[in-house]
Amino acid sequence: MEALPKLSFFSKLLFLLSFFSLSSPLSSSTSSLLHPSIADSAKLHRNYTAISDFRLLNRRKLLNCPRIINPSVKLTIVSASESLLNEEFINVTVSGVSIPSIEHWVAMITPSNSNVDSCPLNEGLYLQTGDLSSLPLLCHYPVKAAYLRSDPDYLRCKKSECRVRSGGRCLQKTCNATLSFHVINFRTDVEFALFGGGFATPCLLLRSQPRTFQNPNAPLYGLLSATDSTGTSMRLSWVSGDKNPQQLKYGQHGTTQTSHVSSFSQNDMCNTPSIQSPAKDFGWHDPGFIHSAVMTQLQPSTTFSYKFGSDQVGWSDEATFTTPPAGGDEKDFHFLAFGDMGKAPLDSSSVEHYIQPGSISVVNGMTEEVESGKVDAVFHIGDISYATGFLVEWDFFLHLIKPIASRVPYMTAIGNHERDYDQSGSVYRLPDSGGECGVPYETYFQMPTFGKDQPWYSIEMASVHFTVVSTEHPFTPGSPQYEWMKKDMASVNRSRTPWLVFTGHRPMYSSIREFIPSVDPNFVAAVEPLLLQNKVDLVLFGHVHNYERTCSVFNNVCRGMPFKDTNGIDTYDHNNYTAPVHAVIGMAGFSLDEFHTFAERWSLARVAKFGYLRGHATKEKLSLEMVNAVTRAVEDSFSIIKAPIQ
Repeated sequence: MEALPKLSFFSKLLFLLSFFSLSSPLSSSTSSLLHPSIADSAKLHRNYTAISDFRLLNRRKLLNCPRIINPSVKLTIVSASESLLNEEFINVTVSGVSIPSIEHWVAMITPSNSNVDSCPLNEGLYLQTGDLSSLPLLCHYPVKAAYLRSDPDYLRCKKSECRVRSGGRCLQKTCNATLSFHVINFRTDVEFALFGGGFATPCLLLRSQPRTFQNPNAPLYGLLSATDSTGTSMRLSWVSGDKNPQQLKYGQHGTTQTSHVSSFSQNDMCNTPSIQSPAKDFGWHDPGFIHSAVMTQLQPSTTFSYKFGSDQVGWSDEATFTTPPAGGDEKDFHFLAFGDMGKAPLDSSSVEHYIQPGSISVVNGMTEEVESGKVDAVFHIGDISYATGFLVEWDFFLHLIKPIASRVPYMTAIGNHERDYDQSGSVYRLPDSGGECGVPYETYFQMPTFGKDQPWYSIEMASVHFTVVSTEHPFTPGSPQYEWMKKDMASVNRSRTPWLVFTGHRPMYSSIREFIPSVDPNFVAAVEPLLLQNKVDLVLFGHVHNYERTCSVFNNVCRGMPFKDTNGIDTYDHNNYTAPVHAVIGMAGFSLDEFHTFAERWSLARVAKFGYLRGHATKEKLSLEMVNAVTRAVEDSFSIIKAPIQ
């Protein structure tokens, strides 16, 4: 078997990683071997698309496999039935291996006709990943992969079969390994492939026969969102392989709404004249069809049942949801907020593109809260799935959040990993979305925005007015978003909704300064004065992967400090308003950013643990708690108080 020189590979990888350790002004590097937009991203942005052996699989040199493969080697797929269910764990057994190797691995591929052999395309199209390998290359993204050594018995050949016996003795034995893969309904058929050579230098050995899903048109992943501040209407979106309109039935009398159907194609994905994006190339996967229907004539703070689908494609299980309280309502309001969650594999041995290790524990914690009936809404403020051009990852994410998003409104803000791409109109000319440019995000998460690629909106629930912005779109004075922000916050009736919460993705304050400052001074200069002018109470951001709370801060100066109430809780008195309180809440999944001993004067609380923010609002008090998703302990808590306006 021919081997790729290891020194060459690792020296190239070291060269690539060196770009990520640099920091310089926002300008194109003319000396870099990478395209300027990619070089800038690598040098300037700490939240780049993750680089790993698995991610770079699609750009590795394909080695020549042995001409003679042991004919006894087999791939056996064991599932609940011949056709795949909407969700199941499949056992894949590799048997007949004469000499186990640490470099043997299995890939899960969809669709089954994907090209996992060589890809004779111009290498220049793939510099976006930062990989400098030469052709030929592997062409299509494997959805999952796992080493056979994940089975602890494989390398020691504890699971074996005797192939040749003589005189009661085994003269030749072969070794087996079994792996478990979590499979959800991708709508396209699934195939498994056995490779040698490890992730870095793959060598295709064997492919299984394709498996199809029992119902590729099944209606899946119900996702709720509020359409306005009345609490009387709710949108439900879902995914299906069928393009024909379906029905949403809800309420005691089975009221029916017909779905509006949308989708997107490779042509909708971004790229530049010189670089093809992952979304338009090896990361593409057909999204099926996104159905959406609005339930009307509801009552605020009321539970309703619903199901969706059709007689032709089948129906979802019946579920229940609760409408939020109407804006201005006197009722208590409970919400959860977080950023930067993503997803992780539910099968422990496999790897996927861009794993966020804390996401499962955070989802489990929030699911418990939703099931308790004490959550009215959820706010996910950017960096949603981290699909970044690998479209099948959206299916995994929608499946993960289903226990939450199918029960209460799941409100979102756009982040850099949904929107940013060079020459696409985003503020930051970076490839962080992998060429998605916000298209999948806006199709799946249909918020009450003003139009296509204008993902900002406001909504009121009980005593809180939420102003939700995009930090990835122009925000300077004169831009459409700036003028909208200015008008929206100035129009808030503080006697109806005394609390004004401003939220988006990139923060104005963060103690994390590695590689590149997390704060854009242009954003701060343009928008922070609006927060002070309109007496914003609380500012929530993500992007930095930890939790941090400030004093009442403006222009890097503490203008007010909290006092301790009788329970020892930090309490900000906004009867004597001085400045907003900021909280970074990007601790919901992505690998955590650890704090150093130094802290800015405006930083009052810092926690580098996975979790989410729990909020409770009355007209007199806004209470917040940072919940540790693993232990469910409260790591930080604070309150803001004010007398109601008559």
